[in-house]
Amino acid sequence: MNTEKLIIGMPAGSLADPKRGGNLVDLLKAAGFPAQGYDQGGPTRFPLNTALVGWDGRPQEFGAQLALNEIDVAIGGDDWIRERILEFQYEYKQEVVLQRVMHLGRGSVRLVIVARPVAAGLVFDEWLGNLLNEKPLLSMVSEMPYLALEWFQKKIAALGFAASHGAWAVQKYRMPPRIERGLVIYESWGKTEAKVVQGAVDFGLEITQSGSAIRNYGLQIVDEVMQSQSGIWVNPRIKDNPEKRELARMFLLNCYGAVFAENKTLLFFNARNEQVPEILRYLRENRLFGDEPTMNAGPTYTEFSIQTEMGDPELPIARVRYELARLGATHIETVPLDSCIPGWNAVEF
Repeated sequence: MNTEKLIIGMPAGSLADPKRGGNLVDLLKAAGFPAQGYDQGGPTRFPLNTALVGWDGRPQEFGAQLALNEIDVAIGGDDWIRERILEFQYEYKQEVVLQRVMHLGRGSVRLVIVARPVAAGLVFDEWLGNLLNEKPLLSMVSEMPYLALEWFQKKIAALGFAASHGAWAVQKYRMPPRIERGLVIYESWGKTEAKVVQGAVDFGLEITQSGSAIRNYGLQIVDEVMQSQSGIWVNPRIKDNPEKRELARMFLLNCYGAVFAENKTLLFFNARNEQVPEILRYLRENRLFGDEPTMNAGPTYTEFSIQTEMGDPELPIARVRYELARLGATHIETVPLDSCIPGWNAVEF
């Protein structure tokens, strides 16, 4: 009997709020893992799957928890996982390998470099090169200082300033600089834009969805560091434990099925047998089945079932139903999908 538990990092914040776009509660329910307590602030329980244990926490912490085997699986953004990997690398000289198994199609953000408007006629790299020539010590601010540091080191290497400005220090905001040359990165708790617009730092790394707050402050996006969205991450060392690996694979495969099924429906309909060749032609021309459509043939009628995309602008579901009816289909039923698992190998883990 499997006595292992799979410890899952459950992120506090927008994904836990059923009124916001993430709505992880509904996703887990569709995957077959209804959670209790999560959307009320915890503790999270999985009453139908007692081998799953919810660890309620902040996504900012999950990368470190995965690396230290405190949790087995984490639901969080690419950006925060990457930030923790880089912190291990820069501060502790440790290489951490974590695996993103899947994206969840929610929580999309951009990480961008923001600055006061660059002088007319200058591109940012020219402006930065001039600044590096003028100032031995630059400063920036970010909630993700190690992603900011990685960006800066790549930038100065490309511009030829790695030798003169390669030193760095990550500090709390406005603490006295520990270095005299290089880059001081102030770790902040938000409102990066205000610190940049007031001239407290040379530039900053900001997390944004639309960029509206950045524009409202009169700042300029001068570079993009990365794009991020929520996903499911694991420490690959979980594969060394066969029981935990099986639990993780069950969890991951069912979560994949729920994500894959979003915005998809099943259409069931009947057609007289003499109308089947024309309907098959329509389905084939519009790629409305994979290997072959599901068909149950009777003496007079054939029952079909096909999978369709709800939001396909090139072939809206209303058009599909209309065309099928015109070809003789009857009793056209539309059934939402909670889950669709393409096969055992849908998740590479």
